[in-house]
Amino acid sequence: MASTTGPKLAGGVTGPTRARIEARTLRTDRWWLAPTTTFVVFTGFVVFATYRAFAGDNFYVEPYMSPFFSPCIASDCRGATTLPIIADWWRLSPALLILVFPLGFRMTCYYYRKAYYRAYWLSPPACAVAEPHTAYSGETRFPLILNNLHRYFWYGAVVVALFLTFETVLAFGPAEGETSGVHVGLGTLLFVANSVLIWLYTLSCHSCRHITGGRLRHFSKHPVRYRLWTWVSRENARHALWAWLSLFSVAIVDFYVYLLATDVITDPRFF
Repeated sequence: MASTTGPKLAGGVTGPTRARIEARTLRTDRWWLAPTTTFVVFTGFVVFATYRAFAGDNFYVEPYMSPFFSPCIASDCRGATTLPIIADWWRLSPALLILVFPLGFRMTCYYYRKAYYRAYWLSPPACAVAEPHTAYSGETRFPLILNNLHRYFWYGAVVVALFLTFETVLAFGPAEGETSGVHVGLGTLLFVANSVLIWLYTLSCHSCRHITGGRLRHFSKHPVRYRLWTWVSRENARHALWAWLSLFSVAIVDFYVYLLATDVITDPRFF
């Protein structure tokens, strides 16, 4: 029987079965460009979203509610929402009550895992590039074990997307100072675009693909679920695209509402 008490062998690219190549990579292209871009853009979004979430002001101007604060259910939202206030005891920013769900959904997303594993932890930084780590525990330890909660964050993300759709309907008016009528401004179009992108990102998720078609033995016996699974599978190939576009759109809409609320700009109205 082989001994289990001997010295442990090095793993990864320094393992005894790997070729002895001193260079970190033999790639000659700009492999570092993608992880660097991800690091810069994603860090910028995190800084911006963190500031807006903790600031807790300038998030509403009739008829627009910032997506960072929807659904707004805290006491500070009185007069800025038609939803019932169920967190009258909350004294911090209203955004901190609900951002845990979309944030948890994105941070545990299969695509975003690949993005931030490469950009922040260099695990690995790119294909065919050696990583600096000497050990690997996968997603079995804290904090990466929390990634296994992705399917549950998906349910919360669906609820948030429904509220964002509701806010998009409200974005059609009436505008501030009006009592009736349909309002269509630049903000309205931004809300519509953001809502569509959020739904595309949410429904193209791997978890949604499993929910629609997982555990089925015979697709022929479940034609509706098969059609849904086919659509989700097709959009799943563009999941990374919808992830980034929806990330930009939610930040743009929030910043637009902020500019309106602080009277920096006025909302161009089409009718």
